[in-house]
Amino acid sequence: MKTLIAAAVGAACMVMAGLTMTETAAAQDLMVEKKVFELPSYTTQGGRTLKNVKVGWESYGTLNADKSNAILICHFFSGNSHAAGKYAAADAAPGYWDAIVGPGKAIDTNRYFVLSSDTLVNLNTGDPKTTTTGPASLDPDTGKPYALDFPVVTVGDFVNVQKALVESLGIRKLALVAGPSMGALQTYEWAASHPEMVAKAMPVIGAAEADAQLIAWLDVWAAPILVDPNWNKGDYYGKAPPNAGLAKALAVVTLQANHQEWANATFGRRAAKEGEEPAKALANRFQVQSILDTAGEARAKVSDANHFLYLVKANQLYAAGGVSLADAATKIKAPVLLITQPKDLVFTADAIDRTAETLRKGGVDVTQAFLQGTRGHLDGVISMKQAEGAIRAFLEK
Repeated sequence: MKTLIAAAVGAACMVMAGLTMTETAAAQDLMVEKKVFELPSYTTQGGRTLKNVKVGWESYGTLNADKSNAILICHFFSGNSHAAGKYAAADAAPGYWDAIVGPGKAIDTNRYFVLSSDTLVNLNTGDPKTTTTGPASLDPDTGKPYALDFPVVTVGDFVNVQKALVESLGIRKLALVAGPSMGALQTYEWAASHPEMVAKAMPVIGAAEADAQLIAWLDVWAAPILVDPNWNKGDYYGKAPPNAGLAKALAVVTLQANHQEWANATFGRRAAKEGEEPAKALANRFQVQSILDTAGEARAKVSDANHFLYLVKANQLYAAGGVSLADAATKIKAPVLLITQPKDLVFTADAIDRTAETLRKGGVDVTQAFLQGTRGHLDGVISMKQAEGAIRAFLEK
């Protein structure tokens, strides 16, 4: 029982920390250095100019002489730039897509220069390997954290900062843009807003527009933070942070990112503690409740609640190209490999079908590949080796 519980806690923590499961890929010799990209100023799509914008980034492989072999990987909601490799040999696990990014792998770093960056308002403000600009950052004009004075930012803003990074390296066209979940949203955005810069696109476990159902679910994700009195309308820096609300929010994300097959097989209806049956007292809990909460509490300690809320807003606002899925379908010129999981509870099968159908009607060349497993949405992070053949074939086309 203890082994099972430890494994479940570890799995849930890895989900939210953006780390791959050890079952997906063995550690290898790809060693990575985290760097920082800085813009003296950046004007958001909403018209607000920010000073000293910083994001972290990393790369794998070597950029060729004509700079034509670059691939950009975009990360998911709770992730960061660490897509593959290790920062140090002693690291517990490699980056989340290490199963498909590396020497000789589907995205072969012997052939391609692969880069990935932290987004604006990245969740992982307490992670020393994450650099981001958001509500927790100091406003250069006041010397205090922005808090809710930070402007609303969009997936388009994430992409525009990435574009500045890419162009700073002298790269004019990307051989591939790819990413899971929120990384898929960034992938569609790249293809729709900068079609001249994207040769191929590989969105994974993501639709090209946030529909009403997703918008509402994202509101459910945010709700525990908003009712935590420590949130204090975003003004909590230098005070007790709203970690109770944030922990519960992260537990909700983890649950929806998985699937009932996994939950039932892993936890069943077991009590959290032997001898404390849930029917005996209101405070007695089921194991699945306890494990999700424990994982959420651990992750909340290195995350920021306001950043979580800004990420929610960016995802709610999302439509590829900034207008609509139908409009984006007329702008995307790159062929698309759309990799999804039919059991996904975040981007459901009908939302994926709607994206694929609309893109095809707009003239986009769409190839689909499907992942199998019991983890639902999360299979797009931890089960990507299944898609290795499809990815290799797509890159060779």
